[in-house]
Amino acid sequence: MAKSASSKHPAHYTRLCDLLREAASIGAVGSLLGWDQETYMPHAGAAMPGGRADQSSIISGIVHERRTSKEIGDLIARCEADKNLLGDSRIAANIREMRRDYDLATKLPTSLVSELARTGSLSQDAWKDARAKNRFKDFKPWLEKMLDLTRQKAKCYGVPKGGEVYDALLDEYEPGMTAREVEGIFTPLRGRLAGLVSEIVASKAKVSDKCTEIGASQADQHAFGHDVIKALGFDLNAGRLDTTAHPFCSGMGPGDTRLTTRYGKPSILEALGSTMHEAGHGMYEQGLPKGTHFGQPLADAISLGIHESQSRMWENLVGRSRAFWQWALPVAKKRFGAKLAKVNVDQMYAAANVVQPSFIRVEADEATYNLHIMIRFAIERALISEDLSVSDLPGTWNAMYKEYLGLKVPSDTLGCLQDVHWSFGLIGYFPTYTLGNLYAAQFWVQISRDIPDLDKRMAKGDFAPLLAWLRKNIHQHGRRYRAAELCQRVTGRPLSADPLMAYLEGKLRPIYGLDGGAKAGAKAAFKPARRAHAMAMA
Repeated sequence: MAKSASSKHPAHYTRLCDLLREAASIGAVGSLLGWDQETYMPHAGAAMPGGRADQSSIISGIVHERRTSKEIGDLIARCEADKNLLGDSRIAANIREMRRDYDLATKLPTSLVSELARTGSLSQDAWKDARAKNRFKDFKPWLEKMLDLTRQKAKCYGVPKGGEVYDALLDEYEPGMTAREVEGIFTPLRGRLAGLVSEIVASKAKVSDKCTEIGASQADQHAFGHDVIKALGFDLNAGRLDTTAHPFCSGMGPGDTRLTTRYGKPSILEALGSTMHEAGHGMYEQGLPKGTHFGQPLADAISLGIHESQSRMWENLVGRSRAFWQWALPVAKKRFGAKLAKVNVDQMYAAANVVQPSFIRVEADEATYNLHIMIRFAIERALISEDLSVSDLPGTWNAMYKEYLGLKVPSDTLGCLQDVHWSFGLIGYFPTYTLGNLYAAQFWVQISRDIPDLDKRMAKGDFAPLLAWLRKNIHQHGRRYRAAELCQRVTGRPLSADPLMAYLEGKLRPIYGLDGGAKAGAKAAFKPARRAHAMAMA
């Protein structure tokens, strides 16, 4: 086993890092089992005795026992008492986060951790079948069981004083955030988004993505996706791209980051957006210092909100920009040939920015996407508190889609069965998608200031300056700073919805012919990006 801490550090710190590295290495085996189940594993392999459900349960139990060992607890305590060691701010942050992880993990019995993994594996397969057959009743008992196990986990963590059960789960993904804080962000944002969407839907502008519905084969789309993510900076020598029912990224360990995407929709933009989204996650995983700190918090993502900021940034702020399509369209034409011969950059830019309320979250445009997240946040919060029964989930889902997006949901496959998250018990995850959009837009303001010629570079296929900026300002820090502190350090201000709204208004209003651009307040909040979009439309 390679040593994870330098010999210049005291033996107790080196030993602690080595033990955590060993646990993380075993955890990587569990990640590989999960990736295989989502991609290539035969369908019958999950539920058979000794099959994937049992395998995942055993691995999760072993990892949990290692991470909660008395030796690790004693070593953390020794490190916390070592004033010389704490004099290094990076190591101090590492030990702080080790303590957080240990305290949370030791609150969970190994039996519960194993059962969550086993049931999650079986529940995932049940979800796949139910989704394919549009039979919510087949998934209902599994969702009820996962919710029960997840409530048990939350109770083990403990409900924060003055808080709610959901807070204990949200804290797993976005440390320090509460449901009330999320609600305080989402409520005014919903009003602003709804207003913009209403204006766009009512506009007379004709914006369409029909030019991208070219009947491209899966093989050609996959090859195009490879072209794009390689140019963006995803290291294909240390990663790969496969297909699955629900796209995801898995950072297995040093030198091994797996992406998945899906195909099947008429427009080539659907798969490309999914691929770029996961590549954003993947480049973050590849940028974390795993080579020297694997198993330590310094090699982990800060939060899911920050992780999502990376995926949403590459998918949207890059992938839906005119500069990107100045480079990408010629690349696409080489792959798809005559099918795109008559399509120009203006058409592709407009196609990438069509706003239309729709049923599927992962296919949603930027203006409506966060409304999908708000629906899920409200529903899972009610499910975990038992204010909403699983039996009433489809009806509540459909009613909220009518209220938020004006849509009548035609089936559970297009409704409450579309996301994989709840089958794993990932409650508290969904709000991080919108937090990621907010972080991404706010980071983009600073990026635009620090790289003033970024649009020109992207138009030539040069994404290296952007990735280098992210490596320096986001990726290299791991969990050294909490999300709110990192945002303040990078942008000079706390998280705000203003940059996101200014970005959306500054881009979408001109496309849809609405009052010539962003409102006055938005102009002030997002000057660099607005100038770029104004030039693109000139």
